[in-house]
Amino acid sequence: MVRKVIFTLTLILLILIDTGLSWSQGSLAPERYTRADSLGRLISDKVYGGNVRPVWIGTAGSFFYENFSQQGTEYIIVNPLRQTRRQAFDQKRFAVAFEKATGQKAEPGKLPIRNITFSERQISFAFVYDGYNWICNLRDYSIVKRDMASPERTRGQGWAWGFRDETTGDPVASPDKQWTAFIKNYNVYVRSEADKKEYKLSYDGALGEYYSTQMRWSPDSKKLVAYRVKPAEKRMIYYIESSPEDQLQPRHHAYEYQKPGDAIPQKYPQLFDVETMSHIKVDDSQVPNQYAINFIEWAKDNSAFTFEYNRRGHQVYQVIRVDAVTGSYNIIINETSLTFIDYSGKKYRYDASESGEIIWASERDGWNHLYLYDALGGNVKNQITKGNWVVRGVSFADEKNRQVVFEASGMEPGDPYFIHYYRINFDGTGLIRITEGEGNHEASFSPDKKFFVDTWSRVDSPPVSVLRRTEDGTQVMFLEKADITGLLATGIRLPEVFVAKGRDGITDIWGIIVRPTDFDPAKKYPVIEDIYAGPHSSFVPKSFRPMVGGMHQLAELGFIVVKIDGMGTSNRSKAFHDVCWKNLKDAGFPDRILWIRAAAEKYPYMDVERVGVYGTSAGGQNAAGAVLFHPDFYKVAVASCGCHDNRMDKMWWNEQWMGWPVGEEYAHSSNVDNAWRLKGKLLLLNGEMDNNVDPTSTMQVVNALIKANKEFEYVFLPGAGHTSGGPYGERKRRDFFVKHLLGLNPPDWNMVEK
Repeated sequence: MVRKVIFTLTLILLILIDTGLSWSQGSLAPERYTRADSLGRLISDKVYGGNVRPVWIGTAGSFFYENFSQQGTEYIIVNPLRQTRRQAFDQKRFAVAFEKATGQKAEPGKLPIRNITFSERQISFAFVYDGYNWICNLRDYSIVKRDMASPERTRGQGWAWGFRDETTGDPVASPDKQWTAFIKNYNVYVRSEADKKEYKLSYDGALGEYYSTQMRWSPDSKKLVAYRVKPAEKRMIYYIESSPEDQLQPRHHAYEYQKPGDAIPQKYPQLFDVETMSHIKVDDSQVPNQYAINFIEWAKDNSAFTFEYNRRGHQVYQVIRVDAVTGSYNIIINETSLTFIDYSGKKYRYDASESGEIIWASERDGWNHLYLYDALGGNVKNQITKGNWVVRGVSFADEKNRQVVFEASGMEPGDPYFIHYYRINFDGTGLIRITEGEGNHEASFSPDKKFFVDTWSRVDSPPVSVLRRTEDGTQVMFLEKADITGLLATGIRLPEVFVAKGRDGITDIWGIIVRPTDFDPAKKYPVIEDIYAGPHSSFVPKSFRPMVGGMHQLAELGFIVVKIDGMGTSNRSKAFHDVCWKNLKDAGFPDRILWIRAAAEKYPYMDVERVGVYGTSAGGQNAAGAVLFHPDFYKVAVASCGCHDNRMDKMWWNEQWMGWPVGEEYAHSSNVDNAWRLKGKLLLLNGEMDNNVDPTSTMQVVNALIKANKEFEYVFLPGAGHTSGGPYGERKRRDFFVKHLLGLNPPDWNMVEK
C-alpha cells in the first residue's frame, strides 16, 4: 500500500513537471537574503590603489591624491616636471599634532580628515574636521582651527520642473558700475549711480507681457538686452503627504510641473541703448513656437549679441546674432533634424572670440561631431572631426594653438562605448589619440593643460592611473594600478561583457552578465534584466566597480542578472538613437531579447523560459512595458516609480523624444492605455511624494489594470520620493522574483527577527 502511494505521488509530480505547471519546492531560507545583503560588507576595503582623483596644486602643475593601501590611506604629492612621487606629509607627526589641537586621537592611515587642499608652495594644507576648516603648517606641524566649513551640498526634495520666475531677480549693475538696470511696473529702467536718477527704457511692458529681471549688459556698459515675456498658465500637480513626520494630520502640497503639450512662456530679446535712452526693437516673428530662448552672449567689441533659439519639438535649433545698432537678425547656426536634436545631451558651443569663430557640435552627418563656423557670416569653414564614431565631450579648446582636446568613443577596436581622449587642429588635421590602454578613460588636466592624469579600467579589469603629456600623450609617470586580489578572494564574480547582434543582424549590442558567488554551470538559472532605456544616455557600466550595485545582490539569491544597451539609447550613431523617436515603448526590446537568447545559446544554464525584468523611472516604464508588449519573453516584471504615460511626465524629457505637438504615438507607448495587454506577473511600486515623476502615473496604471480585471501587486510608499523603494521595496522586488521565477516561497518576514 505504501509503495502504491509513493508511486502515485511520484507519477503526479512527473506529470506536473512535464506539463510545465508551477510546483513550489519550498521556501528560500532567510540566510540566502542575509548573504546577499552582506556582499557590500564582504567586499569593503578589498581594492587597493588605482583610482587616482588628482587635486591640482596652484598653477605649477603638481597635484595631490589619496591612495588606499593595505596600510590605510596614503597622501601622495606628484611633481610632473621633476617626475617625483612622495608622501605628502608625515602622518605620525600629524596624528600627534592633531590630538594636541583637537583632543581626539588619530591613527596614521585612518586620519579622520577630508577635503585636503595644499598651498601652492606645499608648506601647509587645509582640511575639514568636525564641521570646521583647519590649517596644518608643515614647518612645525602646528594645527590651527579656522572658520566653520561650508555645508556640503545635498540634493533635497527640489521641484525643478516648472519655468523660471522671470519677475524676481536682483537689479543688474553695468560692468563700469555707472548704471543699474531693474524692472519697475513691468518695464525696464536704469538708474544712474552718479546722481541716482531713474530712466525708463521700455513702454510696452504690462501685466500680460512684462519684462524679465534677467538682463545682460554689453561689455562697454552702453547697451542692455532684456527679455519681454509672454507668460503661460502654470500646470500644478497636487500631493497629499499622508504621514508627515512632524504632525499627525496629512499635509497638502502643490507644485508647478509642466507636462507635454502645455503652453510655454515666450521670451523675446529686446535691445536698449543707454546713451540715447532708446529701445532698439528686435523682430519677435523670427522666434515662433519657442521651447527656449537663452544663452545671451555679447561680442567683445560690443557690435552684437547672440542667443540660442530652441524651437518647440526640438527639430530646429539656431544661434542667432543681433546687430547692436539696428537690432537686425542674422542666423549664424541653423541646426535641423527630421527626428530630434539632442540639445540636452550633445550640445556643445565654444566661441573663439579672437578669431571670430564658433566650434559647434552636430549629428548632421549621422554621428556627433565638431564643426568650425565663421561667427559673423554663419558659414561652416570646415568639419573638425569626422568618421563613424562619436564625440562624447570637449575637454578644452586651445585658441592660441588652434587645437581641441576632446573625448570620443567608437574610434578604437572593441567596445564602442569606451572613451578615449584625442587632440585635433581646428582645421580637422593632426588627429592623434593621447590615451593608451583598452578600457574606459577619465582624464584630469593640469591648470596649464600641459599634463593630465589618465585613469582607465573595464568592468572586468581594475583601474590603472598614469601621468601623461597633453601634447602627444606620452607617459610621464606610472602612478597606480589597483590590486583586486583580496576582492577576488571573497568569491565575488566580476561581470562578463557580452556582445550579440541586434535586430538588423548587423549592429553589435553590448551588455554585461552578473553571476552569483556560488555559481554552478550545471544548474539552470532564471534570467533577470536590470533595464533602463532612457534615450538621454547609455547605461551599461563601462568602468570598474567592485560590485555592480543591486545586480550582484539580486544574483546572489540564485539568478543570472544582465544589463543591456539596446537601440534607442544614446552614444552610438544617430540612426541607432532615432529608434526611440515617438516610440519609447520600443525600449530596444527586439535587441535585448536577441541578446539574451544569444547569451543563453552560449551559456545553456541561462533559462530563457524564466526571464524577469526590473527598473525605476524610465526603467519602470520599460519594465512594465516588457510584460505588456513582450509577454511571450518577459514573464515577471517589477516597475518602480515609472513614467508609465509620457503625457503625465515632465515636459522637457518627454517632448525631447516623443515630439510635439502631442500625437497618438503618446497613447501607443502608454502603459496605461495598454494595461489590458498584461500577461505574466507585475509588481508596481511608487512613492507618495515622488518629485520627479508624477506619482499618479503609476496610480493610473493601477486603475487601468483593475478595470481590465488583471491580477497584479502594488506597493505604495507613504512619504517616499522618486525611489526604487528603499530597503522595503528591495525586499519586495526580491521576494517577487523568488516566488515567480524560482518557484520558491520567500521567508515569512513577520516571523523572522530583524
